[in-house]
Amino acid sequence: MQQHLTRWLPAIAKTAVARTTAVAQNRRAALTVAGVAALGGLAFAPTAVAAPVTSGPHAGAKAAIDLATGKKTATEAVTSGLTNGSDKVPTKADRPAREKLMPHGVEGAQSRIPLDDAQLDNAKAIVQAAKETGVGERGAVIGVATSLQESKLYNLGHLGAYNDHDSEGLFQQRPSSGWGTSEQITDPEYASKAFFGALKNVGGWQNLPLTSAAQTVQVSAYPYAYAQWEEQAADIVQQLW
Repeated sequence: MQQHLTRWLPAIAKTAVARTTAVAQNRRAALTVAGVAALGGLAFAPTAVAAPVTSGPHAGAKAAIDLATGKKTATEAVTSGLTNGSDKVPTKADRPAREKLMPHGVEGAQSRIPLDDAQLDNAKAIVQAAKETGVGERGAVIGVATSLQESKLYNLGHLGAYNDHDSEGLFQQRPSSGWGTSEQITDPEYASKAFFGALKNVGGWQNLPLTSAAQTVQVSAYPYAYAQWEEQAADIVQQLW
């Protein structure tokens, strides 16, 4: 984990990593962002060992991908119920109750970003994986919030010389730490199910604050940063569930 903001370089180049099959092209296209030195929290090997919570979010984690992808930073106001691309998300009559999505409320100031089609597709993959793995609406919120922090819901490929170790994909999981191969962890379905599989090994995760549950899986140097995405993650899950 790189912990010094001076090692973060603004990035403007981005390319899609081609896959050899149609399925890979549709589901596994990984966004390679040259020049981003780190992405907030690293997903190390799956673990059920709780880690301490720090007192504040890591601003650099948000800024790096914002610079790389041309998105607004968290300090810029973003309005609307979900994102200012909320017209892309279908409204469902039978939405999960807010108390299921955010049983502990929110912890601290909240961040919000607009979503493009790629991000929305990745959010849908996370929500679907939550259904299939049985972690339910709350698990889906934890998964979406974690990906918002780790990659801004972009399926990031290897970042070349500036890659933070070998972290890739929606959750910045590492092949060298047992999460799977590079091809696997840049498959949104596989990466999401791997995350939820690790989450289910955390004792009592359903009753933990989001940042504690996410941090126990991810083992980030900036664990509190996950909390800032809980409200937007709940909005996303409520509309996609």
